[in-house]
Amino acid sequence: MDAQLSNQPMDVLIIGGGPAGLEAAGRLAQAGFHVQLLEKEALPGGKLNQWDKLFPDFHDAKEVKEELLRKLPQDRVSVHCGTEVRQLRREDGLWTAETADGQHLQASAMLLTTGFEPFDAKRKEEYGYRIYPNVITSVELEQMIGEGNIRTTEGKVPQSIAYIQCVGSRDEKVGNHYCSVNCCICAVKQSIEAKQLLPEVRQYCFYMDLRMTGQHFEERYRESQEKHHVNFIRGRVSETALSQDGRIQIKAEDTLLSRPVKMEVDLLVLMVGMEASPSTKQFAQELGIADPYGFYLSADRESADNATAHPGLFVAGSGKRPLSIPKTLKDADAAAWEIAAYLNNRTTK
Repeated sequence: MDAQLSNQPMDVLIIGGGPAGLEAAGRLAQAGFHVQLLEKEALPGGKLNQWDKLFPDFHDAKEVKEELLRKLPQDRVSVHCGTEVRQLRREDGLWTAETADGQHLQASAMLLTTGFEPFDAKRKEEYGYRIYPNVITSVELEQMIGEGNIRTTEGKVPQSIAYIQCVGSRDEKVGNHYCSVNCCICAVKQSIEAKQLLPEVRQYCFYMDLRMTGQHFEERYRESQEKHHVNFIRGRVSETALSQDGRIQIKAEDTLLSRPVKMEVDLLVLMVGMEASPSTKQFAQELGIADPYGFYLSADRESADNATAHPGLFVAGSGKRPLSIPKTLKDADAAAWEIAAYLNNRTTK
């Protein structure tokens, strides 16, 4: 990895070194193509670098990343980290990526795997993120879980934790009408892990409805209730405040029981949704393939979901829409074989 960038035209340029980019690079190399992968961050792996365990089997995210890297043959795949792409364009039948340092890299095909970013919870002021201490996001809780050390801002062991679902998703006020797919299952996963680390903690999960869309997902949800005693409350939180003793006060309505709910907790976790990353939004807009939310718009969701309106330009992963890690990897596989078909068809003509 991180060999010198090649200015010779490659078979494929991949923009984005997260799970989708790494998986697609490995598959394309297996098919005999030469790939140059560009990642703007210092390390490959994307959001796998921020996550500890994956749902539903609690597979170690670092192991997934290492396996993806292991499958990259160095004679066919070159990974370049710390390489920011400023502009993409097609000229003379080749796709060109212009980097921040002025290099122009070309390939017969290009795959965009620039992914997503977590919703900025500061935009939901009513929840008090960065206003009150001990209001954190699911990303920050995941880091605590990975370190095996869940603590309040004051360094205390929390006796109670509440989770709020759909922060930045299915929300007309912030303009995100879509479901982010992963928030419900993330809350179940994290509540189980929190209980394993803190056996005495009391936990409450506020939700609109729970979407356990996957094999073994419903079983984990039941486990969180029956074994770990997580209390799921259907209803939106309307307001948070800081109590006199410094805890987080929550006001909500239990819509199943039709009664108001008021409680105080030591830690409030906002289950943030997924938005198109800045790079995804930029390239989607510049190339004319942006959907209403800034994600990539494929040529046809049913029959050509990895192709775009431009010949030789392909998309994969959560840059298209919110996807789980397993679905991201499957989508990257599909993109790789579609690119292979495109390149082979060019060769035979």
